[in-house]
This record gives sequence, structure tokens and C-alpha cells, in this order.
Amino acid sequence: MGTVIIICQLILSLSILVILHECGHFFPAKWFKTKVEKFYLFFDPYFSLFKKKIGETEYGIGWLPLGGYVKIAGMVDESMDIEQMKKDPQPWEFRSKPAWQRLIIMLGGITVNFILGFFIFSMLIWKNGIPYLPTSEVKYGIATDSISQLMGFRDGDVIIGIQGEKLERFDKGKIIKSLILENKNTINVIRNGVETNVVVAPEHIALLTKRENKDLTLIAPRQPLLIDTLPTNMPAFIGGLMKGDRIFMANDQPINFAHELHRITQREANKEVKFGIIRGVDTLYKTITSNEKGVFGIDWPKLNFSIEEYSFFQSFPMGVKKGIDFLTTQLKAFGKMFTGEIKANDSLGGFISIAGLFDNTWNWNAFWNTTAVLSIILAFMNLLPIPGLDGGYVVFLLWEVISGKKVSDKFMEKAVTVGFFLLMALMIYANGLDLIRAFFN
Repeated sequence: MGTVIIICQLILSLSILVILHECGHFFPAKWFKTKVEKFYLFFDPYFSLFKKKIGETEYGIGWLPLGGYVKIAGMVDESMDIEQMKKDPQPWEFRSKPAWQRLIIMLGGITVNFILGFFIFSMLIWKNGIPYLPTSEVKYGIATDSISQLMGFRDGDVIIGIQGEKLERFDKGKIIKSLILENKNTINVIRNGVETNVVVAPEHIALLTKRENKDLTLIAPRQPLLIDTLPTNMPAFIGGLMKGDRIFMANDQPINFAHELHRITQREANKEVKFGIIRGVDTLYKTITSNEKGVFGIDWPKLNFSIEEYSFFQSFPMGVKKGIDFLTTQLKAFGKMFTGEIKANDSLGGFISIAGLFDNTWNWNAFWNTTAVLSIILAFMNLLPIPGLDGGYVVFLLWEVISGKKVSDKFMEKAVTVGFFLLMALMIYANGLDLIRAFFN
């Protein structure tokens, strides 16, 4: 069921993004009295699932869910309608319009996707605010895993800054971004009451970019073993644990924090664990077996998050800032891929990777946040100067605006053909990586 929900979210999100992107081309074309022959969600080689002609435009849904398109008369595009280009230019055709109008038509889709991403972020901030965990609330320091221990962190460290910049909020994402993208390798911590620095070696920073490590916890606030809630259908409740119990031992090993218990249980299915607990003034022992998912069903007290709230109008600059911050991060990552500091194999992915961005339960906040992220990524990818993408056309049009010399239709045909095969090769490669990871990892 979870897989079905993910697929439904993926299709809905991509449909929204594609339709609005193509509207970004469609409406400027109409404003400048340019004939639009087709408007399609998904591609329709050989046949379409649905089509209806309204006025001069055929609207339809294709069967190949790899995007969508608008077919504008007199334009060399992915339809490769070369016969049309052999005829004399007509006043309603794209190629007959002034360069500045063609530039606006081509930039329309990218512009819509950027605006959409910023708008969704703004609305989420207006509705939910920005939750954060103050550094002061990480009272017991951090819990580490094998990778963060290699990097030099230790259980109980209190992170207070990055390379001298004080951190008022506990933000794992900011720390990872600083290490990977900003070349800030010194993390300021308090360890055993003494302020010190964790200097992370380049080879350990490189571990953070590997795909197999992307889901690791790395660091998280330590939580004491005080039981808060117990779902009644889970092994811990059935085995006799109660709200307010404090666990001090597991399989005869003294423990103080939740991550130490997780290291012992390892989320192993049907694992028998002997718990030592303190209940009031009593010391009790309970032997409990985890379920088939390796879960006991114990919830610890929730961390004291704060929420930064914004009014409707205040949310817009914050949404734009969040979108620009995300875009800047992507540009930095893209640059490090070109320099080889981040391997393309660890970063690229196809539809399976995109689907993995969605939750396996339907959560509208998470859905819209992921859609905003994808909208900005789609805008960025379309801005790349590759023939066949909007950015490729923009480069040729800017050349025309600056030099006054129009690129020939014959050259455009060849460039779009090369770009098309380049994009297909990239798509096959990215989706091939997904399949290899799915079946061989």
C-alpha cells in the first residue's frame, strides 16, 4: 500500500509541475499571437490516452509519463517536425516573432517553476511556521553512529558552532552542508565541560556524499530512557512496560540513553531483550520479544521544538529565501560534481530516486514540500544550456539579441537532435543507476 501511495504522489506532483511549466510557454505564446498546435501532459508517440481539439490547439494526455510539451508552430522542438520548417515562415509562427518575444516564451516555463517553488514554500511557512530545536534544548548532547565517530564526534558532545560561527539551533542539515559544500571542516563542541574543536578530515567528509550513507543518522540529540507512550498493540506494552518507567539495563548491559538501547536491539526481528526498569521505588525485569519489523514500540518524551511564526505577507520573503538557499545548495553540489569532489554515481538518479523523496503515507505538508523542491530542480535543470532544453534555446536567443544574427533553422535542427540524444542518454544512465541500486545493492 505504501508503494501505491508513493506512486500516486509522484504522478500527481509531476502532473502539476509539467502542466504549469507548459502553461508558462503556452500563455506567452498566445499573448504574442503565436499558434500553439498541441498541449500535452506526458508524451504521445504513436497514440494518446486522451485528446480534444479546442480552437487551433489539440489538448491531450500521452501514455509515456516522461514530462509533457507544447508544440508551437514554427519552432524546432522535440517533435522534430522538420517538414514544417521547410515552408516559408508565417506571421503566426514562433520563428517569425521578434527575438525578445521568443525569449519570453522560452523562459516562461522556467519562470513558472521558480515562482511555484517559492510560492509553495511561502504557503507552508505561513501555515506551519519554521520549527527548530534550540541548541539549549539538546541538554544531553548528541548521539553518534559509526560514521560520525570516524569524523571525530563522541556521544555527549554539545555542538555550539561551525568554524567559530555560533549555532543557536541544532541543525544537522546545516552542519552537513557546511562540511560538504562550504569547506568548513571545524565543528566547535563542548566535551566533558571543555570547549574543543572537531576537525573533520577530507576522507571522512567524502563519506557523507556516498549514497549508501545518505539515510544514516550521523548525529541526533540524546534522549534519556524515560518511557513516554506505548502503543497498546506493540510488544513493549503487551510485555508489561508502562508510561513513566525508566530503563536502566538491556540484556545485562547498563544503559542511559535511547541510542544505546537501539545499538543493542539493532531493530532485529523477533529479538528477545531482557529489560531492567525502575518503576517508582521498584526495580523490575521484563523479557520482551520485538515484532517482525524489529520494533518494540517505545516512544520517548518529545523534544521541545520552537516554532518561528510568520504572517501571510511575511511568509513570502522567507519562502523566496528558502527556495534560493535550496537552489544555491544545488548549484554548489553541481559544481563539486564537475570537479569530482562529489561522484555523479552517488548523486544522480531517475524516477525511482524521485519517488523516494515522497513519504509512504499521504502527508500533505510533506507532499507540497517535495513538490516545491522538485519544481525548483525542474526549473534549474531546464535552465541548463543544453539544446532541447529551454536553456539551450535561451542561449541561442540571447546570442541573437546581442549580435543581431539569428541562428539558422538548419543549425537548430542539428543542435536539438544532438541535445535530444544527449538527454536520452542521461535519462537512461540515471534510471539505470536506480535499477542497479534496486537489484544489486
